[in-house]
Amino acid sequence: MKLQHRLWVVWSVGLAAYLVGVMHRTSFGVAGLDAAARFDAAPAALAGFVVLQLLVYASLQIPVGALLDRFGARRLIVAGALTMAAGQLLLALAGGIATAVLARVLVGIGDALTFISVLSVVTSWFPVRRVPLMTQLTGLIGQLGQVLSAVPLAALLHGPGWTPAFVSAAALGVAVGLAALAVVRNRPPGAPAPPQAPSPREVLDGVVSSWREPGTRLGFWSHMGTQFSGMVFALLWGVPYLVAGQGMSTGAASAMLTLLVVAGLVAGPLFGEFTARHPLRRSWLVLAVIAATAAVWTAVLLVPPPAPRWLLALLVVVLALGGPASMVGFDYARTFNPGHRQGTAVGIVNVAGFLASLVVSLAVGVLLGATAGPDGYTPEAFRIAWVVQYAIWVPALVGVLVARRRARRKMAAEGVVVPSLRAVLAARRGARASSRVR
Repeated sequence: MKLQHRLWVVWSVGLAAYLVGVMHRTSFGVAGLDAAARFDAAPAALAGFVVLQLLVYASLQIPVGALLDRFGARRLIVAGALTMAAGQLLLALAGGIATAVLARVLVGIGDALTFISVLSVVTSWFPVRRVPLMTQLTGLIGQLGQVLSAVPLAALLHGPGWTPAFVSAAALGVAVGLAALAVVRNRPPGAPAPPQAPSPREVLDGVVSSWREPGTRLGFWSHMGTQFSGMVFALLWGVPYLVAGQGMSTGAASAMLTLLVVAGLVAGPLFGEFTARHPLRRSWLVLAVIAATAAVWTAVLLVPPPAPRWLLALLVVVLALGGPASMVGFDYARTFNPGHRQGTAVGIVNVAGFLASLVVSLAVGVLLGATAGPDGYTPEAFRIAWVVQYAIWVPALVGVLVARRRARRKMAAEGVVVPSLRAVLAARRGARASSRVR
């Protein structure tokens, strides 16, 4: 097989593993109300399922980054797929909360192993100029896993039932794990062998060095501020909010989740191309997405429910921008760190959005439990609960601005001066005026 063809085959299988991983990750979101009835779970307990899954995911990101630098992407992708499949099979058979919690822990472990490993495949196999775009495409096409949750998995859940739905999800996980074992390779044939695996002391030094890099911290805060709102919406509270908080049918709520994925697929390549063409302006994209997300949420929460459908659709579209914008954080990790510690740096960045998602998911559940009426979730309870997001947006915005200043200061010391946006616009106006004179 020609190298060019093999590149696309390897990427496609890695992408399939990530796509199915996203389905596993988001499957509890469409099953939230069913899980509440099956396990007799209160809102805070229901949030606890996802919070624990996210806690496992976030806490493993830096160790997984170190494992990636040591063992390579192929082993981690296979292990991740099979671990998530085991978690879904256990959930299919779970009769109580304890077993279900263990199942979601397994999903969190497998999920942690998958995404940054697939990104490593992208970095190793594609030319440098195409990496930002392919990173966006990987992240965004992978989000079609939410559609697998929202449509076929939901149909199985409300048709044949809980056990057939999650057994089917487990079987799909095993299939992509075996495909990854057969097809995925860590690097192209003939590529230089990676450096010798670092010692535990060198791994720790790599974590410290990566965090000290201003670009890594810029990626961390960028990922935190952009990803969490859409993640919480898709992972757990979106469908309950649209159904119980906005009066939608379950089918209409699932359609909104599909819109979230489609909008992200449209935005992803555009964001990736912008990042590749304007690497010195990546932070403006991040800041714009954080501001837009906060502004539209503010509009929705100020309108007495049910909000107009067009406004809810706009909210979903803006939330979809968070995923592509969060990928900019990985681009910072890649471009500001040497190759031997890029896995560690990406792991640090990936912690941020999931840590924020964890905190917000739990806080929403706790507030819903404290403010819900006797019949369960109420629109007013959701309006109160979603306000917790502002506690993440503010520090994330400050973190991006501070880290950006420090990163630019370091770049200037290395001879790369980032002109102000005002200077760039003035130069363009001057160039246009000069061309008209000629």
